[in-house]
Amino acid sequence: QVQLVESGGGLVQPGGSLRLSCAASGSIISIGDMGWYRQAPGKQRGLVAVITSAGTTNYADSVKGRFTISRDNAKNTVYLQMNSLKPEDTAVYSCNAAVRRSVWSGVREYWGQGTQVTVSL
Repeated sequence: QVQLVESGGGLVQPGGSLRLSCAASGSIISIGDMGWYRQAPGKQRGLVAVITSAGTTNYADSVKGRFTISRDNAKNTVYLQMNSLKPEDTAVYSCNAAVRRSVWSGVREYWGQGTQVTVSL
């Protein structure tokens, strides 16, 4: 079993900041790509940011310059630092990780339960 648990969501005013964390635990041999996705009501889930095991990053155009993704491989944790938050950033943010559980198997993607981020006055 592999579990991803997010933390750090909440209510923040426009222009404020939040730092999300997602820790993976369970039977893990290694973790490849890790990423953050978000979904607002009535909209499809979309990529926010992704980071490879080597540290290469990619961001959605809407968050470039404001959000920073990072990871701590020793802790099996990925972070999302969100600055200059806007109302349109309001969504459920979910963590994703590509996990290898056995030396005999390939990777499988796992998802956290999500954490609510609300940007409002």
